[in-house]
Amino acid sequence: MRIGRASLLASICFGCTLGQQGNAPRLGAQAPALGYKEVPDWPIPATNAAGTAAAWNFIQVSGVAIEASGHILVLHRGAHPLLEFESNGKFMRSWNNVLFSEGKVAAVAGGDRVPGRSFYSAVYGPAGCDSCGAHSVRVDPEHNVWVVDATGQVVYKMDPQGKVIMQVGQKGVAGTGHNNFNLPTDVAFAANGDFFITDGYANARVVKFSHDGKYLLEWGTRGKGPGQFELPHNVAVDALGRVYVTDRENRRIEVFDANGKFLNQWMTIEGVSGLVMTKDQHLWAGAVLLNLEGQVLGRLPNGSAASAHGVAVSDSGDVYLAQLSGKVQKFVKQ
Repeated sequence: MRIGRASLLASICFGCTLGQQGNAPRLGAQAPALGYKEVPDWPIPATNAAGTAAAWNFIQVSGVAIEASGHILVLHRGAHPLLEFESNGKFMRSWNNVLFSEGKVAAVAGGDRVPGRSFYSAVYGPAGCDSCGAHSVRVDPEHNVWVVDATGQVVYKMDPQGKVIMQVGQKGVAGTGHNNFNLPTDVAFAANGDFFITDGYANARVVKFSHDGKYLLEWGTRGKGPGQFELPHNVAVDALGRVYVTDRENRRIEVFDANGKFLNQWMTIEGVSGLVMTKDQHLWAGAVLLNLEGQVLGRLPNGSAASAHGVAVSDSGDVYLAQLSGKVQKFVKQ
């Protein structure tokens, strides 16, 4: 397998701190395309009771996750923020419409509309995502569904039927305390049930909680140094308990132990918005596949590390990308 310069640097420097980023190569730019093909026209347009097209479309798709049933959860920044589909793309239902924050949106002028994309765009505030609504959706190993609501300053844990069984943070209250967030972005889960929340656009930290929601510890300050963040945007945990955080604005992935000790950083990357750990212990960073030494193994057709805001992988290896352009892409192995 030919490994590009970005992969080589990451491999050589695993376990050490890399130097200044400079004009670093793009993650996956030299990586071979993997044996995947895109499923056209996924999902199937939703219909109403009369069988005609429903009057909604995706507005900046920010997250995607896969339930134990194989159904696909799609989070977007418009009305009915959390939607459920069968794996074939058939619309099933919307979740808890009044619970999650909707993003503020503005119509795209007719001359600027692109076929196949949303005709609406999110309206961003001074802190970036203070008006963008719910930010990410995840499914934990016990099949519970979690939604990180950036605008609402809260993280919800729900059972598979949509009943809220835990709330972390105080809805509508921003802060730096043990039970407050300021525009949180993502959540990931350790094998023992502990979970990590990236917080986020304003606080630049990672907060660790026990399985029952008890505050344990936190780490991170704003900056560019090892262990600091400009924007901790996504988080994933491997089988050994190591925590991987995308520091998007600093264009890197940082690696920590379960208590926040800095281990490594992969700086030869473009800004990454989507990150997920696979069951066989690989990382999808957007449309790029990595091993846990930071080596680039390949990419989806025409994809890059910055080409998705969220990513999910099914047990069979299907890959779903959440696009801020207002669509979800599904890729299957050829």
